[in-house]
Amino acid sequence: MENEPDHENVEQSLCAKTTDEELNKSFSLEASLSKFSYIDLDKELEFRNDLIDDKEFDIPQVDTPPTLESILNETDDEDESFVLEDPTLLNIDTIDSHSYDTSSVASSDSGDRTNLKRKKKLPDSFSLHGSVMRHSLLKGISAQIVSAADKVDAGLPTAIAVSSLIAVGTSHGLALIFGKYQNQALRLCLGSTSVGGQYGAISALSINNDCSRLLCGFAKGQITMWDLASGKLLRSITDAHPGTAILHIKFTDDPTLAICNDSGGSVFELTFKRVMGVRTCESRCLFSGSKGEVCCIEPLHSKPELKDHPITQFSLLAMASLTKILVIGLKPSLKVWMTFPYGRMDPSSVPLLAWHFVAVHNYVNPMLAFCRGDVVHFLLVKRDESGAIHVTKQKHLHLYYDLINFTWINSRTIVLLDSVEKLHVIDRQTQEELETVEISEVQLVYNSSHFKSLATGGNVSQALALVGEKACYQSISSYGGQIFYLGTKSVYVMMLRSWRERVDHLLKQDCLTEALALAWSFHEGKAKAVVGLSGDASKRKAIVADRMVEILLHYADRALKKCPDQGKIQVMEQHFQDMVPVIVDYCLLLQRKDLLFSQVYDKLSENSVAKGVFLECLEPYILSDKLVGITPQVMKDLIVHFQDKKLMENVEALIVHMDITSLDIQQIVLMCWENRLYDAMIYVYNRGMNEFISPMEKLFRVIAPPLNAGKTLTDEQVVMGNKLLVYISCCLAGRAYPLGDIPEDLVPLVKNQVFEFLIRLHSTEAPPEEEIYPYIRTLLHFDTREFLNVLALTFEDFKNDKQAVEYQQRIVDILLKVMVENSDFTPSQVGCLFTFLARQLAKPDNTLFVNRTLFDQVLEFLCSPDDDSRHSERQQVLLELLQAGGIVQFEESRLIRMAEKAEFYQICEFMYEQEHQYDKIIDCYLRDPLREEEVFNYIHNILSIPGYSVEEKQSVWQKAMDHIEELVALKPCKAAELVATHFSEQIETVIKKLQNQVLLFKFLRSLLDPREGIHVNQESLQISPCIIEQFIELLCQFSPNHVIETLQVLECYRLEETIQRLQSKLQEIIRQDKNTKEDPSLKDVEETMVETIALCQRNSHNLNQQQREALWFPLLEAMMAPQKLSSSASPHPHSEALKSLTMQVLNSMAAFIALPSILQRILQDPVYGKGKLGEIQGLILGMLDTFNYETLLETTTSLLNQDLHWSLCNLRASVTRGLNPKQDYCSICLQQYKRRQEMADEIIVFSCGHLYHSFCLQSKECTIEIEGQTRWTCYKCSSSNKAGKLSENSSEVKKGRITPSQVKMSPSCHLSKGDPAIKKATSEPVLDPQQIQAFDQLCHLYRGSSRLALLTELSQNRSGESCRPFGGSQSGPAFNSIFQKENFQLQLIPPVTED
Repeated sequence: MENEPDHENVEQSLCAKTTDEELNKSFSLEASLSKFSYIDLDKELEFRNDLIDDKEFDIPQVDTPPTLESILNETDDEDESFVLEDPTLLNIDTIDSHSYDTSSVASSDSGDRTNLKRKKKLPDSFSLHGSVMRHSLLKGISAQIVSAADKVDAGLPTAIAVSSLIAVGTSHGLALIFGKYQNQALRLCLGSTSVGGQYGAISALSINNDCSRLLCGFAKGQITMWDLASGKLLRSITDAHPGTAILHIKFTDDPTLAICNDSGGSVFELTFKRVMGVRTCESRCLFSGSKGEVCCIEPLHSKPELKDHPITQFSLLAMASLTKILVIGLKPSLKVWMTFPYGRMDPSSVPLLAWHFVAVHNYVNPMLAFCRGDVVHFLLVKRDESGAIHVTKQKHLHLYYDLINFTWINSRTIVLLDSVEKLHVIDRQTQEELETVEISEVQLVYNSSHFKSLATGGNVSQALALVGEKACYQSISSYGGQIFYLGTKSVYVMMLRSWRERVDHLLKQDCLTEALALAWSFHEGKAKAVVGLSGDASKRKAIVADRMVEILLHYADRALKKCPDQGKIQVMEQHFQDMVPVIVDYCLLLQRKDLLFSQVYDKLSENSVAKGVFLECLEPYILSDKLVGITPQVMKDLIVHFQDKKLMENVEALIVHMDITSLDIQQIVLMCWENRLYDAMIYVYNRGMNEFISPMEKLFRVIAPPLNAGKTLTDEQVVMGNKLLVYISCCLAGRAYPLGDIPEDLVPLVKNQVFEFLIRLHSTEAPPEEEIYPYIRTLLHFDTREFLNVLALTFEDFKNDKQAVEYQQRIVDILLKVMVENSDFTPSQVGCLFTFLARQLAKPDNTLFVNRTLFDQVLEFLCSPDDDSRHSERQQVLLELLQAGGIVQFEESRLIRMAEKAEFYQICEFMYEQEHQYDKIIDCYLRDPLREEEVFNYIHNILSIPGYSVEEKQSVWQKAMDHIEELVALKPCKAAELVATHFSEQIETVIKKLQNQVLLFKFLRSLLDPREGIHVNQESLQISPCIIEQFIELLCQFSPNHVIETLQVLECYRLEETIQRLQSKLQEIIRQDKNTKEDPSLKDVEETMVETIALCQRNSHNLNQQQREALWFPLLEAMMAPQKLSSSASPHPHSEALKSLTMQVLNSMAAFIALPSILQRILQDPVYGKGKLGEIQGLILGMLDTFNYETLLETTTSLLNQDLHWSLCNLRASVTRGLNPKQDYCSICLQQYKRRQEMADEIIVFSCGHLYHSFCLQSKECTIEIEGQTRWTCYKCSSSNKAGKLSENSSEVKKGRITPSQVKMSPSCHLSKGDPAIKKATSEPVLDPQQIQAFDQLCHLYRGSSRLALLTELSQNRSGESCRPFGGSQSGPAFNSIFQKENFQLQLIPPVTED
């Protein structure tokens, strides 16, 4: 286990002179960590328990565990759920006997290359963590690697392994061993170039736990073992596996057991033995590459302090193939414990594995992190009491970049390397990114050649070769909290900075505010990746606090030094306002007021501007009571500063929050009185001198004279009076003014003093003319209601206190004496007093005595019929008095008589409600002009709300019926709604009671016309047809202009009776004066005719042919009857108008009645039957024209509907058709579309087949602005089109996914110069670009021309001489249309007349 280097004994100095000294100190970490025992780890985990918040869920065991062969044979499914495996012993001999398909780029488990991965960013880190990682160049090792390449032809570095030594493998087969402490000196050079020529480059290295053995894997498949103490070659293994490159070789915790993985995708177990002095190696195949290549292995390593952990006995090994993750146990026997499929992903992404022991819920267990692409999964491995292993899936981590390396630096912090060589430091539990470091300068070594097995002829699958493009497994090694990166000419080391180093790093960059914020996060335990802080919480806080104090003092000095020496005072103020509040904030957070008011204040006092800003910074803390105990000098300076700046309101707010006992009380009181700071003055008297009466006397002297003189108080005096009332209330309630509480030992004394003050007979230094009880009299005059409320609140606290009860009775007597015997008070004020008394008398524990005759006097005073002034005020006062319990003080009958006499209808309502005489309350509402409209709600509530008896409801309804005419006259809608809701079956009774025809009409209209807005279901009303006919008759009488509108909304009326009434009215109008040349009733005839026709049209849809004739022919007879009475000798004066109306009736009825029936009825009529054909020619031709027009309209509508349906189907098919790119690379930059790493880059595909990156199109300015929207254009097509034909392609692009574009074409390539549509562009409405492009697309897809020509002709031929499209002869070029051609002629003939 890699232990966290976060202990005090490994804290590193920030004052190291050179990088090498820092590295030597950091390398000494290993020695200190070796002393870290298992017990210490438990203590550390117990301390960190409050920080653990992993969300985990247990995965149940499967019933029938599968074997390894069945796992490898499974079909891959990206939606496959997480499966825990517990198979039986593996039969190694049978594994190789099965045949499996080798993964390739085109296989399903390699992912779909046409789909981009979903990119999801981590939560952004808004807090400042400072520089978390320190990276340094190992100069000694780097220089010797370059030197070895030159001097001994070692070649370039290829692999690195780190323990207490650093081993670097080279391309010529040498292994260079360096020390970590003595200036990275070269200790051993293992191997030779001749062996390198035979074995190839070193492709993998591994050092065992005690740093005594080194395993070297070569590009041609050989393995060597070296003794690191003597430099001797112990084993040379050439037959452990087929001759392919060694990708990984790993020691396990057992020094005699190692695991290797070759470029064939196979995994082998190597067992080292020594028999009779001979060193041997036995090989066993754990996983065959023919079943799917394994490209990454990681055995679980444990530190010596965890050697007794129950998991270690299984010797777990994690393997990552191209499709799955496998966790197997090597001991006591081979067993598969877990399998996890990747799902679909980018086949070029690199599988990664990493083990680490972490603490979850006070238990230390190994956690496996595995990822491929941009999602990291965490699996926690635990062993239960029965010995079985359980795997729980932890919260996974979504990234916005592809990973090529994953390293645990400690149990909470992980370091990720993305595909563009950027390091990301992540806090695992919060998933917060702490820092990003660019390491491209390292020039990281990649293992691509070994994955392609170039040294052995490149006999690997394409899928494995593709993964190897970014493989750097052997270039990165971690040990003891340090990460080593192997470059082509250098070695770099990364490690976490200690907390002090992180703070000092910010200080060196002059970021003092950020340094303080970071230090405070260490102080509060909220920082991430903390190293160097140990011990309990108090000790850690003390260490950080001392460092913060040093920074604050330095910050104060810097604020003074950086202050501008000259310039505007505002610039200096802004400078200190940016810096001083920071000092004050952190001093108070650290609870170091001594530091704030001594050293810091003394420093800042050297500058007057800084001193002022400092004092102003204290204000919010004082007001929130977070800062108490200010020194007298600072308090004095604070008040003087705000007083000099004329901020007296701020001074008052500060004084009432400070302890002013150390200041000059008299001076403060004088300042408060002069500046009208009454709250502060009262506070100083109370807190400074324990004096509570003097402030009252001061305030009374100001407000009493104008009130006694009957003058209006000024705003300032009103404020003083209100403060006085609140102050008295606080004193009597035991609360301090304006905030806090009076000390408990002073509460009784203060209450007695205030009562004695209020009931004084005369004030001090009273003039001879002063009336008795001046203080109570003044308060009553100022605000009677509020003063009595103060007394009421005070009386609530009087319980079992004899003296307080005496005060209570005394004050009541004084109130009665002052107000009843004095005529200066208004009825409202007197009413307030007796309301107050009624409430007190109504209490169960009342001890007050009030003469009842006083209540009778008050009643007579309020109900005086001779005084009409303040009627509503007197009524309201009496109502409040009764509601407060004063009703028991009066005789009810006398009270009702006086209230009725005074027209106090609310009082009457209150009394009637007490006696349950609800019907009489209706009279109260109707008589009260202010509340008469509320009677409807009252009646509705009585009749609908439960709790009233049947008799009470009946009496209320009877009273409502007696006053129904008044109710209807008041609000017809409300009255109708009331009747319809509660007594719908008595509507006829209500109608009989309404003798006034106007009221009856209003009632019926509200009841029957739904437009009146009553909320009643019309269907539930049982209304007879005669009532509706009566309403229609009244409607014709009182509102004839609204008949047709009302008939349109009415539903339940008899059609025949309604038509008869309308026809009778029509005939009545026609029979009017015939001698008038310009008959004024002709217009009425036309309007009535229009209404009648509309009525017949609405009802004809629901009738059969016979019923329609019975409906329409009487109307036709009504119009033809006047013409029968006229003759050719004496024609009717309005014959032409009547013929026009008759024609209108015929045109309307032709839609519902067959034409032969109409003609037969006309020819049978004596008027037309006896004449010549010429007399009825116009009538018949008009009917035929109408019939022809309707036939043409029906034919045209059918054609248009067919064309529209066909066009929309084809247009939709063309728009939704998928696009097939011609190539998989951008047509501008010629790079593969997915190779670009810009996060915001998008892929755009045009219908022409060309593919681009959005950044590339933007660089070529291939965009067009149309109505404020940006449209993409194809770069190749638009640049090659020189003839003016512009193809604009609008593509809808989604991030990370290719979507087909919507093709939009310009109409300029289809319209000629002589096109009439262009000529009419100035007068005709212009289509928007989308409509034009859709129409042009339709033209391309359409295979015929006649229907489109017809559509174009119809769109242009909007006006003409005739109202019918083909009526009359037309000439000129404008009418040379398609309708004149022979192939477009409609043969219109009338329908055959049935005999």
